[in-house]
Amino acid sequence: MKPIQKQGLRIAVLDLYNGVANQGMRCIREMLLELRETQDQEIDWDEFNVRQKNELPDLTYDIFISSGGPGSPLETEGAEWETVYFRWLQQIEQWNNEEQNTRKKYIFFICHSFQLACRYYKIGNLCKRKSTAFGIFPVHLLSNGKDEPVFKEMQDPFYAVDSRDYQVIEPDHQQLQSIGASILAIEKERPQVLLERAIMAVRFNEYMIGTQFHPEADAHGMSLYLQTNEKKKTIIENYGLEKWEQMITHLNDPDKILFTNAHILPNFLLNAIHHLR
Repeated sequence: MKPIQKQGLRIAVLDLYNGVANQGMRCIREMLLELRETQDQEIDWDEFNVRQKNELPDLTYDIFISSGGPGSPLETEGAEWETVYFRWLQQIEQWNNEEQNTRKKYIFFICHSFQLACRYYKIGNLCKRKSTAFGIFPVHLLSNGKDEPVFKEMQDPFYAVDSRDYQVIEPDHQQLQSIGASILAIEKERPQVLLERAIMAVRFNEYMIGTQFHPEADAHGMSLYLQTNEKKKTIIENYGLEKWEQMITHLNDPDKILFTNAHILPNFLLNAIHHLR
């Protein structure tokens, strides 16, 4: 009897950084290189420059990672690249909804992409924050998050890199229920601050999930970023020296960023691969 041939996997990385220098794409590439080394089947990936070149992957790919990015997720409404992006998302939905397509498509949305997905699915109020959220913050799991395979082994709260000027708040629970979505996590609780807490992770449907934080961020890249003269000065001026020192300490804590980096996105990839097999 001939051995069963394992079908290779194709992964598409959607780059929404608009040409701006970043650590996110490097982290995703390194994660995919490690994945390729640990899996016993062929894994290929390609990158698509969504915002500068209107590039989107076709339906020959199995898994999609849609990155973070700069700028407002509100002001691009109606932009050509965003129209193309949402049209692509509709194609993925249609594929997954057709019963004869047994090999489904899996998507992970990161930060800016997550905010776009929340606007697309109309699950909450996407708005500008009163101040920039930047640093390493606790993220609190809700009951659905504690049962979510992508968050397997994550503590409550766990720590994540947060970098955003916008937020998704005030969830529309009726809309969430109508599309079969669920909120998995919210930002840190601040009883002294009378502000709505942001939605930090959503399971949009069986095949699509996203986070408003950066699960791909690693300690090395974040450390280099925080220790640049410009960023260090900005953080100290806005938050104080103690806050900057706390961020550096958190980076080296194995239970914080190192743990988040090693689990959430890898869990998504491994679960998708398991189902595709």
